[in-house]
Amino acid sequence: MKTNKRDLILDALQDILVNDGTAAVTLEAVAAAAGVSKGGLLYHFPSKSALYTGLAKRLREAEELEFARARQQGIVEGFLRSSITESTEGKAGYWALLTALQGRREDLTDEAVEHLHYVFNEWSVLLAEEVDDPALLGIIRLVGDGLFLTAISGLPQAGPEVIDAVVERLVSLVEVDKQA
Repeated sequence: MKTNKRDLILDALQDILVNDGTAAVTLEAVAAAAGVSKGGLLYHFPSKSALYTGLAKRLREAEELEFARARQQGIVEGFLRSSITESTEGKAGYWALLTALQGRREDLTDEAVEHLHYVFNEWSVLLAEEVDDPALLGIIRLVGDGLFLTAISGLPQAGPEVIDAVVERLVSLVEVDKQA
């Protein structure tokens, strides 16, 4: 698969954020890591803020595919399974943006923040369509968020058999709640 210059640049930004933090993000550093000239970078992203916005937009587009998958397999199971994604790129994208949110917030445009908020809010909207009980909805959200934060931070996760059992139990609780 051929990667375009925009993706190479965003991959470089993501790598710098993950490995070195927001303080290391400069246009020169991103250009060098992407193997493009600073002018080439500026052609695609005219500012550091535009870089962050591009990364957030790419993350949102990837997450839209997760939303579609979740609608097919069931929202609760889809949410929980996407929370433990094995995709290094997906984990890195979130980690990079969360790092940016905690670092130099002034470099993030409202659009970049909106893309990130949309992803988290859309999961809440989708889950609420499938889960009527607010307490059960909260439990599912907290479990998924915990799995997600464990995954993106690289902390050890429970084994697949435990995660499968948790997902199955929560899905069955939703089914029981619907029948009540």
